[in-house]
Amino acid sequence: MTQQDQPRERLIQYGAKNLANHELLAILLRTGSKQENVLNLAIRLLSHFEPLNTLKLASLNELQSIKGIGPTKAIEIKAAIEFGSRVQDSQLQKQGVLTSTSQAGQWLIKEMGDLHQEHLIALFLNSKNEIIKKQTVFIGSVNSSVACPREIFKEAVKYPTARLIIAHNHPSGNPDPSQADLQFTKRMIACGEMMGIELLDHLIIGNNRYLSLREASDCFI
Repeated sequence: MTQQDQPRERLIQYGAKNLANHELLAILLRTGSKQENVLNLAIRLLSHFEPLNTLKLASLNELQSIKGIGPTKAIEIKAAIEFGSRVQDSQLQKQGVLTSTSQAGQWLIKEMGDLHQEHLIALFLNSKNEIIKKQTVFIGSVNSSVACPREIFKEAVKYPTARLIIAHNHPSGNPDPSQADLQFTKRMIACGEMMGIELLDHLIIGNNRYLSLREASDCFI
């Protein structure tokens, strides 16, 4: 490999956005082995974890099952993925005022769309619709999650929360609401009215799409 073909040199010359996935991964891996260079190792690793989002879900043991990936490389990959997620997470905070639930929905698709378990996330907003905190409140099984409005509002009152948005994912990829989803939303609205904290919306996240229960149901009437 000539110097100009090395991923680090290409990133300097062309920028990170113009590198292929395996080139970016090769920079993280740094070295290959006696049998193959780092680019080939990166290509082989990515071909094992296809599509790309499965790499995010891979455990350390699964990463180390790939020949050429030892404990150090596996840890570095997991750390890089987590750091990238936190950078993405901070972008929502930097937006300041939440102008619409669709803004939150589009962001949460990226964070929750590929999860294999149900996660319930709450966005706590102040009176100016500024995001105070985003928190994963519950993690359930693949088929169900057990959520209690009391626990959500217990967290909400820790902050100057005036409004909140809740969101949960459907691992099936289909964001159509179940009866349990609708009943839970109505309970959240009722509890919010008693607590003086408005539930702005309940978003259901699927694969590359979301559903707003404020727009698609009569829960908020």
